[in-house]
Amino acid sequence: MTNSTDNPGDSDDFMDDDSEKKKADSEFAQMLNESFKNPQKKLSVGDKIRGEILVLGKEEVFVSTGTTTDASLPRRELLDAEGNLKHKVGDVLDLFVTQVKRSEVKVSTQPTSKNVADDLEDAFDMMIPIEGRVVEVCKGGVRVSIRGKIAFCPISQLDVSRVETGEEYVGKKFEFIITQFSEGGRNVVVSRKKILQEQKGQSEVAFTEDKKEGTIVSGKVKKIEPFGAFVEVMPGVEGLLHVSEMAWSRVENPNDIVTVGQDIVVKVLKSENKDGRLRISLSLKQVGPTPWETLPPHIQIGSVVEGKVTRCMKFGAFVEIAPGLEGLIPLSEMSYTQRVVRSDEIIKEGEKITVKIKDIQPEAKRMSLSLRDAGEDPWALAAQKYPVGAIVTGKVERREAYGLFVQLEQGVTALLPKSKTHEHPDFAFDKFKVNDSITVQIGELKLDERRISLDVPGDPNRDDWKGYAAQVTTGSFGTMAAQLQKALKKK
Repeated sequence: MTNSTDNPGDSDDFMDDDSEKKKADSEFAQMLNESFKNPQKKLSVGDKIRGEILVLGKEEVFVSTGTTTDASLPRRELLDAEGNLKHKVGDVLDLFVTQVKRSEVKVSTQPTSKNVADDLEDAFDMMIPIEGRVVEVCKGGVRVSIRGKIAFCPISQLDVSRVETGEEYVGKKFEFIITQFSEGGRNVVVSRKKILQEQKGQSEVAFTEDKKEGTIVSGKVKKIEPFGAFVEVMPGVEGLLHVSEMAWSRVENPNDIVTVGQDIVVKVLKSENKDGRLRISLSLKQVGPTPWETLPPHIQIGSVVEGKVTRCMKFGAFVEIAPGLEGLIPLSEMSYTQRVVRSDEIIKEGEKITVKIKDIQPEAKRMSLSLRDAGEDPWALAAQKYPVGAIVTGKVERREAYGLFVQLEQGVTALLPKSKTHEHPDFAFDKFKVNDSITVQIGELKLDERRISLDVPGDPNRDDWKGYAAQVTTGSFGTMAAQLQKALKKK
């Protein structure tokens, strides 16, 4: 006999096989017991499953459901935009149960209304943004389509800025937060404003950390008001471009400078938190050099240029002769022909006038202008019109205790000192009134000082000079002998 101890290896193999069989039988029994304890789950409409493709038919595709019952779905749901089937047997799909009828189960790649309601409720519970499309305007707001369900968005929750009608939002897609969910999804209220406010807060923090005062940034014009324009410099972050910072010249209408939707480059002037809100001041004109740093070639001392009166002040008038370049016309430079007390006696705001540049100080941003020197100077021909000794007729412009100011012509006024009349008692100095006509003689002419001194004319023993006013026109002149000869002929 052969003892088993003679083949120890065969004995070990036999014992291992027996042990594995017992183990397998035990695991099977355990699984069977568990299957009895946990009966197969029943499928319901709206369930989400993962199904493996079992058969690809011409009209339908059969998939496993994880239960004893397989399901079917239309083949067309698996076709791409070109009508091609990109799936094969063995592929696993995410599907939704659409029908359970006895032993028949239908599924779809599209969620059911229950699935949508469940998703919306989850989004509501967890405050998750969800995409929706504005379909129409309704009373108090707009209707929004979210995964096939219609939700309501109040007009006040459509944007962070004021919305009038909401028409401009129709047909556009946005992200919304569900603020109210009830009646199994039949009553859904959403808000876009909450998302924008959160984004705005994040963007404002990023902006203040990154964009310091003086930084040049790009932006888009979002809204225009009479006082300026609001420019979006970062998603949800807007700054004010005041009308005074749009151009170096005076801007009457912001729409003349920018348009809604326009991309512009601006400079950050100030960024500060005020009353819990970030206020940003922007400038368009300060992006480049100032006009005083790059004067146009025709702007130089002595040039005669055209400009526009921007302000009339007590001391003179400001005139813009180029965008951002203003000069001052002092009252003394207004006119040669009349005494100016107020600048608006001569010119008006908005009027275009011709001026002469007298002085330029680019560092101080100052420019002196003259209105009177831009035209003809009435003193230019004074030497020819009013030689010493000439007898002329003028008009009393002003009376003073020390003499009479006589206007010989527009812009030329001379003085007849009272002391000159002391030797002529027949000259009725005290009887002359303003605007009276008077005949005088040129006594002294100082062109460099624009001054003329007058004397009493004619023979002091005769009073024919009183009638000269009717014969001698303003600006006429002649010798004393010629004038006396005229008087004698008349007599």
